[in-house]
Amino acid sequence: MLDTHARHIVQPVINQTAKSFLNLGLTANQVTWIAFMIGISSGIFIYFHFFVISVILLWVSGFLDAVDGSMAREEKKTTAWGTVMDITFDRIVELSVIIGLAIIFPEAQFVLLLLTASIVFSMTVFLTVGALSEKKGIKSFYYQAGLAERTEGFILFSFMILLNDWLIWITLLFFIVEMITGLQRLLEARKILKD
Repeated sequence: MLDTHARHIVQPVINQTAKSFLNLGLTANQVTWIAFMIGISSGIFIYFHFFVISVILLWVSGFLDAVDGSMAREEKKTTAWGTVMDITFDRIVELSVIIGLAIIFPEAQFVLLLLTASIVFSMTVFLTVGALSEKKGIKSFYYQAGLAERTEGFILFSFMILLNDWLIWITLLFFIVEMITGLQRLLEARKILKD
């Protein structure tokens, strides 16, 4: 929701950073890899109980994840491979956080598993609709907005990491939000893909 409706607020900073990186000679794919490495280190820092550092790294990774797309668009070099890397790396970063938390908080493993299942459900609908919408004549990958987008996920992950005394309850809230998002996307898919 925030990615769709509030992106314009931070977009000037993202664009300026993208231009600065391009001036340094970096490519969008290189920044994608940098964002990925920083993002998965978040889960490692959780394991070592450096929770504040973990959250900072998660957000830096998310910011760079937005910058790489702006770099590709600035150079008019958006590619299908870049999209695959972006979506795949995003999920691995999320998994690194979930795994880091599951290792040090075994009492929360069941709800973390539920959260993982809800992310798989929501992303399955998202990716399937994106792929099938092209066959329906929509010219580019169809982006389905929803209650939980990347920013909401990062906010909830941050709460899970920093307020870990409430980990089970925050994770259950995240699970519910993801399930609502998946159902929103499923209902929208029924409308736009209906023959």
